[in-house]
Amino acid sequence: MLNRHARGFFTALFTPFARWLLRIGVSPDAVTVIGTAGVVVGALIFYPLGQLWWGTLFITAFIFSDVLDGIMARMQETGGRWGNFLDSTLDRVADGALFAGVAVWFFTGGGNTPIAVAAVVCLVLGMVVSYARAKAESLGFTANTGIAERAERLVSVLVVTGFTGLGLPAVVLLVTLLLLAAASLVTVIQRVVSVRRQAFAEPSPAD
Repeated sequence: MLNRHARGFFTALFTPFARWLLRIGVSPDAVTVIGTAGVVVGALIFYPLGQLWWGTLFITAFIFSDVLDGIMARMQETGGRWGNFLDSTLDRVADGALFAGVAVWFFTGGGNTPIAVAAVVCLVLGMVVSYARAKAESLGFTANTGIAERAERLVSVLVVTGFTGLGLPAVVLLVTLLLLAAASLVTVIQRVVSVRRQAFAEPSPAD
């Protein structure tokens, strides 16, 4: 949902920067790799040290590479399936690092096991959400549906984690993660139901 509503705004915002990067010889693949590396560093170094606010700011500086590399690829009219594969694969790396960083801090110095467990559950369910769509598309179905797509998951966890670092009660982060886990589970179910409906709507070989 957020992807569809926000993409036009961010495309307009980042197009001049994308054009400049291409002009100086930076490739869309390089932006994808650098952006993922930045998210991983922020999540697995800042978060485990308890620097939730600064870690969130650091991650946010790199998270929009996911939009930027797509704009650059379209301008350059290159990438195609390879760019899509690289982007999707590294997205999973970034998402995993984000939730893992939150979990590590709250399992250790943060001293809040419920939040840590909820972060792990979000990590697992987020991967299943992405896998369900990828597997469906590899079989010729579509599964681009659900109430908790990647943008919603990232925005919610980043905003609340960052403000938790500024003193927002930890219970707010716990509730956010629990709601996110529930929404991710619903999204998985929606995608399974959607693919099942498509599969059973196909004509049988005997028809």
